[in-house]
Amino acid sequence: MTVAELAYEQIKTLPETQAREVLDFIGYLKEKSERAEWEDLMVAQAGSLAVVWDNPEDEVWNDL
Repeated sequence: MTVAELAYEQIKTLPETQAREVLDFIGYLKEKSERAEWEDLMVAQAGSLAVVWDNPEDEVWNDL
């Protein structure tokens, strides 16, 4: 039996409100994973965008 099948069997025994909590937690885990991917992408882009961000014309925006 797969993990998904085992989880499903367990969730079926829960009251509706607790089953919804499990579903919310699954959504949280997926979002956390997606957020980590975006953060990795932003870190990867930071080096190439430093030239754009760090220039004398844009110094006025640094204190906002």
